[in-house]
Amino acid sequence: MASCSRIFHPTVRSLPNCLIPLRRSFPLTFPSTVAKPLSYSLRQQQKLIYLDSKKLDFRAKASMAGISAEKSKGKVQVFDSEEELAVSLAKYVADLSDKVGKERNAFTVVISGGSLVKSLRKLVEPPYIDSIDWSIWHIFWVDERVVPKNNPESNYFLAYNDFLSKIPIPSGHVYAINDSLSAEGAADDYETCIKHLVKSGTIGQSEASRFPKFDLMLLGMGPDGHVASLFPGHPLVQESEKWVAFIKDSPKPPPERITFTFPVINSSAHVALVVAGSGKADVVHKALGDGKKHDTLPVQLVSPEGELTWFLDKGAASKI
Repeated sequence: MASCSRIFHPTVRSLPNCLIPLRRSFPLTFPSTVAKPLSYSLRQQQKLIYLDSKKLDFRAKASMAGISAEKSKGKVQVFDSEEELAVSLAKYVADLSDKVGKERNAFTVVISGGSLVKSLRKLVEPPYIDSIDWSIWHIFWVDERVVPKNNPESNYFLAYNDFLSKIPIPSGHVYAINDSLSAEGAADDYETCIKHLVKSGTIGQSEASRFPKFDLMLLGMGPDGHVASLFPGHPLVQESEKWVAFIKDSPKPPPERITFTFPVINSSAHVALVVAGSGKADVVHKALGDGKKHDTLPVQLVSPEGELTWFLDKGAASKI
């Protein structure tokens, strides 16, 4: 059986592809724009208090094999603009990185595609670019399109251009899929990679579920309520055993993807759901409970063992 080592070398073929460091260099200079201080208007403070008072203790009913649809209490934060959301998200991530770094020598972060990467932009500006210990970061993807890494539809491509190329993270700590494999092969390879890292102690493991326990999972949400590549009504929503699954008939192109399953998502220590824009207000309204019965949305099945925090701008929160 292949084993994982802290020392990586591109010629080691016994390791899963994602354990082989990607060849790239990082700039030695960084943006100098200073992040704006976080501030709240009185109206925003009142809305935050109102949302907290509701306690968000609600349940989504669903018949699913091995997956509980009970929604744990989450913390909801609403910001007057997407800019303020990005500032607060950067502080949240930086504080968590510092906390985890004092406990162990690895901070495992899972990111998604779409607008989520844009929302991380403040992390590459002072004070965070200089204060975060990037050497302990390990980056994973909650889902990925099975396309070449230089394809604009690749989540890796987006993350590299807008985030990874601007931070001094070790190349061996970025775990991309093997894009030369089929969707099924890429999913199996990525799961094998995760299992090696759990065995080595880089990734924690949930005592309750025995699934990998990532320190932080940063999720976006589609206008149909999908998270990762887990879409409404798709059989993969019910997957309860696999860590990484593949999909060949995604309702959103490109059709072939790999995705973490809900048991992995929900074993996380911290999950941040980042949603911006009025185009998602209806789904946010349904997801956070409007007192009416709806078909269960995938986003409603995000119920981590640890902490769940919603980051919403006023557009996304306009109907709650």
